[in-house]
Amino acid sequence: MAEAERIQEQLRQRLDLHNPLPTEPRLVAGVDVSYDKSSPRITAAAVVFDLATGVEVESAVVPGEVTFPYVPGLLAFREVPILLTALERLAARPDLVVCDGYGIAHPRRFGLACHLGVVAGLPTFGVAKTPFVAGFDAPGEHRGDWSPLRAGDEVLGRVLRTQTGVKPVFVSVGHRTALEQATTLTLNLTPRYRLPE
Repeated sequence: MAEAERIQEQLRQRLDLHNPLPTEPRLVAGVDVSYDKSSPRITAAAVVFDLATGVEVESAVVPGEVTFPYVPGLLAFREVPILLTALERLAARPDLVVCDGYGIAHPRRFGLACHLGVVAGLPTFGVAKTPFVAGFDAPGEHRGDWSPLRAGDEVLGRVLRTQTGVKPVFVSVGHRTALEQATTLTLNLTPRYRLPE
């Protein structure tokens, strides 16, 4: 595991948190991985939406097998290889990728969204269902309300209410995306449900 942490630290040096997307993206890909609890089987999916129309443009589903053990903080080593394969199978190159996981809201400030963004060379951010390393105050109860996700004085993301009266999500930047952009895009991608379409 020390070798994986060393690689993670090397890749973190390539992370760009200062040059966000200059314009709103048009093609946004959502990526996720599903595990078969009874075997090493794993499936990755990438779905591209046209943000302007809300229409799905295309998708790719890739089956495979887990080759890296589950270690908290090193999830990207399990998921990035198969997610890259799913992204490569898309005909359209997305302007941005939304990950089910964390960006900089991670113990070493390099979660799945950061790792995937650096390796794929794409702007990314993460939307997680639960907090990992940070503290927060609950946001207001209405859609769009948010509060900072913090580790001490460091802001790592936002706790965002995507639907009124529903549990919030945890948004953190990955690569070449600003937190304000990630927050706005998360709301754009959650017109009906808690999690991005």
